[in-house]
Amino acid sequence: MSKEGMSEEGTSGIETAPTGWRVAVLGGGAWGTALALAMLRAGHFVRLYARDPETVAAIDHGENRRYLPGIALQAGIVATSNIQAALDGADCVLAVAPAQSLRTMLTATKPHMPSGIPLVLCAKGIERDTGDLLSAIVGEILPGNPVAALSGPSFATDVARGLPTAVVVAARDEALAAKLAARFSAENLRCYSNDDLIGVEIGGALKNVFAIAAGAVTGAGLGASAQAAMVTRGFVELRRIGAAFGARPETLMGLSGLGDLLLTCSSTQSRNFAYGLALGQGKPLGRLPLAEGVPTAAIAARIATERGIDAPIIAAVAAILEGTITIRQAVAALMTRPLKTETDD
Repeated sequence: MSKEGMSEEGTSGIETAPTGWRVAVLGGGAWGTALALAMLRAGHFVRLYARDPETVAAIDHGENRRYLPGIALQAGIVATSNIQAALDGADCVLAVAPAQSLRTMLTATKPHMPSGIPLVLCAKGIERDTGDLLSAIVGEILPGNPVAALSGPSFATDVARGLPTAVVVAARDEALAAKLAARFSAENLRCYSNDDLIGVEIGGALKNVFAIAAGAVTGAGLGASAQAAMVTRGFVELRRIGAAFGARPETLMGLSGLGDLLLTCSSTQSRNFAYGLALGQGKPLGRLPLAEGVPTAAIAARIATERGIDAPIIAAVAAILEGTITIRQAVAALMTRPLKTETDD
């Protein structure tokens, strides 16, 4: 369809928005689809790239039945399985690939990526094989594109439905972070800006590990007191590792750290909590959705050991996932650690 034949209303096939950007969303899962809706509500023209043609067809018909069943998608999202078409003329790119798949996606993206436009990381994790934060991967593969990250306590279904949600957009360039936060904000989506990119990434990655721990404790029937202790002491470990990477304490106390930790450690809407819950209940894990905290636990435990950081909960989660100890053995080991003052870091 030509631009001349396109409607100025919010209908499928729009190619311009009055003051909007052309935003490319790379990822057709629940979070990618929810963010595409959020960008549409913020006044942007949205192209969504999904590898699966069936997902593209479903979005074109108004519902991503596989990943967001029951949520009607307003017209205006242009879905495609052609990554070049998704990126053509883009002013901004949201990368929503899982952390362990990001390198592969960015490599495929590189020949078609418009130079100089911001790439916003919307997944959370640490690359298992290298120990790299996701921003480092972008810097390696797409050095000509400024990198930012969107994080915070947000479930895809809540954002897709337009429920009130607050997130943070971080970039090393404070002005870029503020510009992106302003552009992404819309009714019921409030975006704060932050120039502590590393802090936001660390908080988003590690909270997934602690959500698995919280779910496992709950699933094993160890009680609400044990779950609260696990989350609280997990936050101490998050702060220790964050400090080692140069993260600011106030960032970790914010939306992308403590806020996201509280949300993901308390609800089965969190894939990581649900994974831990099933683990604690002894249920099969093979059919559960991807839990990014699983690969992150192993690499986070390795990083803590290499840097001499005391992170017993992370180490316990990694060992449980490897099958070398049981949940009850892990909890018993944590409960018998040498006593010390609570504020001893």
